[in-house]
Amino acid sequence: MGERVSIVLAAYEEAASIADVVGGCLGYGTEVLVVDDGSSDETAARAADAGARVISLSRNRGKGVALRRGALEARGDVLVFLDADGQDDPADIPALLRALTESVDLVVGSRFLGHFETDAITQLHAWGNRALTELVNALFGARLSDTQAGFRAIRRARFLDCDLGARGFDVEVDVLLDILRRGGRVVEVPVTRRARAHGRSHLRTVQDGARILLRIGRQRLRRRRSRTA
Repeated sequence: MGERVSIVLAAYEEAASIADVVGGCLGYGTEVLVVDDGSSDETAARAADAGARVISLSRNRGKGVALRRGALEARGDVLVFLDADGQDDPADIPALLRALTESVDLVVGSRFLGHFETDAITQLHAWGNRALTELVNALFGARLSDTQAGFRAIRRARFLDCDLGARGFDVEVDVLLDILRRGGRVVEVPVTRRARAHGRSHLRTVQDGARILLRIGRQRLRRRRSRTA
């Protein structure tokens, strides 16, 4: 792939892990861009020391806002998104980039096609992910295995063309369904999901799960309206 690649990390209170993640990403793209989402710890400083270009938001605004800001500021033609907590393996980045051919709109790194290391996911979150994926498949005629995965590759122009409303963890399903709704092609590649080495997830199971369900419902209504227009 001759295109420039920006690896974009939305980070909030990830000072303990961000340097290792940035270091693991160096060399896989043109730049590593960290959007510090209003952290009160040393996330921004450690990311910069590790070799990332850092954009700092003045307050915590949510993952969706941070990723959109990263896409706007990125210098690459292709965006690779992965989590800043160290659970995604940067060594899987080349597989995502190889799958992003001219006919593909979005590549998703599927944890369920790949491998979960010990303690990489709770039973509750595994069940919830599978349930949401089955719902998306049923409502949008897809055949996917991991609709909530944040490890992805997409062309910058395609991401910026998405009509997104998500501000938080519902951004992944918002992007995915915007592409599916418009007839775009989504492919998955297997990736490894590691256990979180530091801290705890900022995902709030009930609240964020409800937002994801609401986002699915809204995108379904938009799809129905576009077909009847």
